[in-house]
Amino acid sequence: MSYPELPKASDLLEKLKLYTQLKYEYGALGIQPILNKVEQALEIALSEMIALPESTKVAQREQNDLSVIRQLRPPGPRRIWQSFKEDEYNEHLSGALLGRFAGCTLGAPVEGWSIERMEGWAKEIGDQFPPTDYWSAIPYPHSLRYEVSRCDAYTRGKMNGVPVDDDITYTILGLLVVEDYGINFNIEDMGKAWLKYLPYACTAEDIALQNLRKGIMAAEAGSTDNPYCEWIGADIRSDPWGYLAPGLPELAAKMAYNDAYLSHRRNGIYGEMFFSAAIAAAFTVDHPVKALEIGLSEIPADCDLALAIHWALDIAPSITDYKTARVAVDKRFRGMSGAHTINNACLTIWGLTIGGTDFSRVIGETVAMGLDNDCTAATAGSIVGAIIGKAGIPSHWYARFNDTVHTYINGHPHLTINDVVNRFTAQAKKAFI
Repeated sequence: MSYPELPKASDLLEKLKLYTQLKYEYGALGIQPILNKVEQALEIALSEMIALPESTKVAQREQNDLSVIRQLRPPGPRRIWQSFKEDEYNEHLSGALLGRFAGCTLGAPVEGWSIERMEGWAKEIGDQFPPTDYWSAIPYPHSLRYEVSRCDAYTRGKMNGVPVDDDITYTILGLLVVEDYGINFNIEDMGKAWLKYLPYACTAEDIALQNLRKGIMAAEAGSTDNPYCEWIGADIRSDPWGYLAPGLPELAAKMAYNDAYLSHRRNGIYGEMFFSAAIAAAFTVDHPVKALEIGLSEIPADCDLALAIHWALDIAPSITDYKTARVAVDKRFRGMSGAHTINNACLTIWGLTIGGTDFSRVIGETVAMGLDNDCTAATAGSIVGAIIGKAGIPSHWYARFNDTVHTYINGHPHLTINDVVNRFTAQAKKAFI
């Protein structure tokens, strides 16, 4: 799989910018008409690109309607737990939440860094790599992430609570949605919740949120002027639905669908459905691969994401560390965005197959792979955490959380982790009534 490239166009635009500046400095006339002509040509090209007919063959195997998606999925357990197991659930939910918080917090300071840059930084500050603990230092420590948490709040010495990140914020938002609308919430309910709770968002989520603010219906917000609709933004919102439907992968996937549809389409939706079902299954299995296999049963069997996941699982024995993982993904998905659902899903899978139930190795190797590594490590940490429970996570990963999680959700700047566990438990019980 190799995407069309635009290196010449990018170079030409950069050179045009530089010559525009130079000619302006030299007092040349007639600059603006040339720029207007370029802009018009680009608008025409963009319109033609958007209007290109899409493959009906691909569309047939990648549908957006939930009822059709269910027809295209392979056989699966759908329901594993027949009744709610509260004591078992609480231990494993705590593990899942702490695992998500730890994976995200470890990856956040180096989100999108190249492997070489991470290796170089670890060497410079004397940290192990792949990391076995939070970073001891980070560049630009006083800068704010998401306008809330200082960058040094993600380091082992300055951490005081789970610092802010969108991956974590959406986990809490999922809980609030179900508290407000119940587990049978629909896409319109989700749109109302976003308008109520989200001050800002990124990429596909930002477009959907802005569309909602313009009065566009929730069912259309994700398909209106949205080139990010297969990026990882829905994938990172998987966790609350798995937590709210433990042992109920079909229900988890349904809730994930109603969330994902607000901002994504096709493989963007399937990414959230897949990981939500896998997380729901993780409460019931003893190894991550078993959870992943169940997750596959809730998405179309022949969609691009499912084919990529099967490939990742098939070659997993040859993926022995972060370097071989990244080489394999870069080779197979050359030109794919580093924030896409599919390539990042493969890295998440290999973090889990490399580490198994060794929590530190799972999140350390996943972060070391790069790409959208706060997202991938958060999901990997959530899945393995749900399997091994809080008791299986070394305490240094959560000791400095101090029972506090920070968010940028309107009206909810911080919550206690214990309260989050109790509130998830109260809602998860209702899935079995």
